[in-house]
Amino acid sequence: MAEETRQQSGLDMLLAVWSRRKWLAILAFVAPLAAGVSLISFLPDIYRSAATVLVDRQQVPEAFVRSTVTSALETRLHTISQEVLSRTRLEALINRFGLYGEMRKKAQLEDVVQRMRNDIKLEIKSAELRGLREATVAFTISYQGTDAATVSLVTNTLASFYIEENLRARERQATSTTEFLKAQLGETKVRLDEQEQRVSAFKRRYLGELPQQMDANLATLERLHAQLRQNSDNQTRATERRQAVSNQLAEAEQFLSPAAIAAAGPGATFASPELREAVRLAQKKEELAKLRIQFSDKYPDVVQLTAEVAALERELAEAKARGPKPDPSATATTSAPAPPAVPLTPYALRLKEALSEVQSDLKILKTEEGRLREGIATYQARVENVPRREQEFREMSRDYESTRELYASLLKRYEEAQLAESMEQRQKGEQFRVLDPAVPSPQPAAPNRLRLLLLTVAASLGLAVGAALLAEHIDTSFHEVDALRAFSNVPVLVSIPRIMTLEDQRRGSWRMRLASAATFVALVLIVGIAYLAANGNERLAMLLARVGS
Repeated sequence: MAEETRQQSGLDMLLAVWSRRKWLAILAFVAPLAAGVSLISFLPDIYRSAATVLVDRQQVPEAFVRSTVTSALETRLHTISQEVLSRTRLEALINRFGLYGEMRKKAQLEDVVQRMRNDIKLEIKSAELRGLREATVAFTISYQGTDAATVSLVTNTLASFYIEENLRARERQATSTTEFLKAQLGETKVRLDEQEQRVSAFKRRYLGELPQQMDANLATLERLHAQLRQNSDNQTRATERRQAVSNQLAEAEQFLSPAAIAAAGPGATFASPELREAVRLAQKKEELAKLRIQFSDKYPDVVQLTAEVAALERELAEAKARGPKPDPSATATTSAPAPPAVPLTPYALRLKEALSEVQSDLKILKTEEGRLREGIATYQARVENVPRREQEFREMSRDYESTRELYASLLKRYEEAQLAESMEQRQKGEQFRVLDPAVPSPQPAAPNRLRLLLLTVAASLGLAVGAALLAEHIDTSFHEVDALRAFSNVPVLVSIPRIMTLEDQRRGSWRMRLASAATFVALVLIVGIAYLAANGNERLAMLLARVGS
């Protein structure tokens, strides 16, 4: 029973508060509700269109042609965005499609361009490849505005800007890489030519003393030593031959042939038997020489003549040993005329020719010996200079080899860069392709009027309740006898209700009319202010859209 009494007293209290504060609560509810509904009604519709751009990978396998554009796609997209969202590009788009007409009348062009930048959004979509890393495979370009058709056209234009700028950027980077490598290759080629000239001059200057010629020099030196030894042996044999021929010629010149005796005439005198034996010996030797030319030493006639020549030589030797020696004094005092000169035999003439040939051979061998010794000295000096030339050549060729390797590396990279440049010019590299073009949206993307209306009603109710409770809390007057009795110890004897006179009623009626008119005027002002604030205010629409979401 007590609980029912408390519930009834609580309900009575709420009803009492409502009866006292109903107009304040109604005003606190209607004013924000009118403002919110007006703003929601007058806000412009914001349409959003999006175009999806697919990133097509390089069409030519990287095993054949490596692209010179190696930067990450996200980095290149950031760079391309800076180019696409530049003031020049956006200003051209604003003038082309007539965007932000009202704003251009009131604000500066820089603010309008910044507004358009804020309305453009780029969203990168990534996909996991082989579970190792994330790679960008597509990105979405979106734009928002008040006209659906214009928004879709602007979005597709922006997507085409990204595609064109990507192609130009890749081609520009490939071309700049090729030009850089070409310049580096030219500088390296000049340096390589200079070093090649120095190396060639060094080789020409020290020809024969180079390290790679060491084996050839040693082989040549060994060959010259062998030729010198052979020359020495040939000289020894030629000297022995000359001595033998000289001895034979000395013996042959002492004798005359039968033809020489006949040519001497009847007045010529010859020494007795020794001279005749000597003539026979000369004839036998001549015959033996002819037979040896035709036959070997074992031929019977050659063997026989050899024995006869040996016997005659022994006899002549014994005769010379027994004969008297001539008296020089007698010869000097004799005034008899000298016997006539007798010509030499053919055998003696051949011996003279053989002696002359042997002497010529010895002279040639001597000359050849000198040439060989000079050659040995030259090659010996070359062999001794090889270590020093090797050190000099190593120091010189070290820079040359490094430059040559650098040139070969640059040449290879330059050829690869040319292939990559050709690939980019033919648009066979990585490309952007519109996968889903932007289309006019049938429904506005913002604001969400239903959600904003519910939020406005809830806020108005909360404001009305809060205003009533605040007013009740601030009011310190007593509205009931029980409240006064509970507050004061003085007993309350009687409660007198308020007496309403006719004048009071008339005055209250006027007050009500004035309050109604003021409320109406306030509502009209609120609606007008909301219209002025919301009409065409895209920023406010987007702000409320973010709040409502």
